[in-house]
Amino acid sequence: MDPHPYPIQVAAGRWTLAALALALAFTGCKPADESKHTTDKPRVALVMKSLANEFFLTMENGAKAHQQAHAADYDLIANGIKDELDVSRQIDLVEQMISQKVNAIVIAPADSKALVPVCKKAQQAGITVVNIDNKFDDAVLASSGVKFPFVGPDNRKGAKGVGDFLARKLKAGDKVLIVEGAPNAFNGIQRKLGFEDAMKAAGASIVSSQSGYWETDKANQVVAAVATEHPDLKAVLCANDSMAMGAVAALRAAGKLDRVLVVGFDNIAAAQQLLKEGKLLATADQHGDQLAVFGIEYALEMLKTRSTPADRETPVDLVTAESLAGK
Repeated sequence: MDPHPYPIQVAAGRWTLAALALALAFTGCKPADESKHTTDKPRVALVMKSLANEFFLTMENGAKAHQQAHAADYDLIANGIKDELDVSRQIDLVEQMISQKVNAIVIAPADSKALVPVCKKAQQAGITVVNIDNKFDDAVLASSGVKFPFVGPDNRKGAKGVGDFLARKLKAGDKVLIVEGAPNAFNGIQRKLGFEDAMKAAGASIVSSQSGYWETDKANQVVAAVATEHPDLKAVLCANDSMAMGAVAALRAAGKLDRVLVVGFDNIAAAQQLLKEGKLLATADQHGDQLAVFGIEYALEMLKTRSTPADRETPVDLVTAESLAGK
C-alpha cells in the first residue's frame, strides 16, 4: 500500500489541470462563460406607451411577428404602460431594462423630455437606444449632450395631409376645433401644427385647440363642451384615432354627427370601421405594425456596425373611406 496516496492524487490532479489549460491554449478554446457571451443573440427591449391604445397593441404584435420570423437573430422583450401619461412607470421600465443588461432599447417615449435622462443612462451603460414614434425634444437632447436616432414619420406633414383633405369640404370662415395630444409629446405638437397649417391655408377659423391627452374620454369632454359653445362648429381635427372616437361619440350624443366632420390620426381598426360608416372623414396611417420593426432593424444594424446612424423617416399615408374601398 502506498503510504502517500493523497499527495500523489493531488499532484496528478494538478498535472491534469495544467495539461488541460495547455491544450486549451493551443486549440484556441475559450472559457465556457466567455464563449457563451460572444455567441448569445442580442436582446432588444421594446418600450411602448399605453397598451390600452390599439395603436400600440398593433405595434407590439408587429414586433413579435418580426421576432418570430427572425428568431435566430435576436430576442425581444416587449412592454408598455397602462396610461399614456404614466411617465414615471415608463422610466421604471427603462431602468429595469438597464438592470437586465439588454443590448438595445427601442422606445416610444410617453414624454419627449422626461425620458431623456434615463435613456442617456442606458446609453452610458453601453445599451443602444433608438427613438421611435414620438421624437425626443431636440433642446433637451442638446443640453444633455446626448443623441439618439429617431425612426418615425413626419407627423406635421401627415397631419397636414389629413387637414388638407378635410379643407376640401370646408368654406373660408368655417369654425373648427383641434383636439391635441399630450402637451409634452413631440408628435402631438407636430400634428397640431400640421392641422393648423391646413386650416390656415383653407381660411378656416380655429375656435379652440385643447388637449385630449390622447384619450377617448377626455376628448369626448372637450368636444362636447366646444360643440355646445359653438353650435355652428363644422369640423373636429383629432391628433389620434382614440380621441376621434371620443369626438364622434360626443357629436352623436349632441345630435350633430351629421353636421360636423371628424378626422383622426393612426388608422386603428376602430377608425377604419367609422370611415366605412361615414362617421369619420379621414385618418393617417403611420404603419404602426411596422414602426417598431423599423426601429428594431435599425438597432440591430447599429449593434452590428457600431455606428450611430442618422434619423430615418418612415411613411405616413392618408386613409379615407375611398382608399379603404380600393384595397
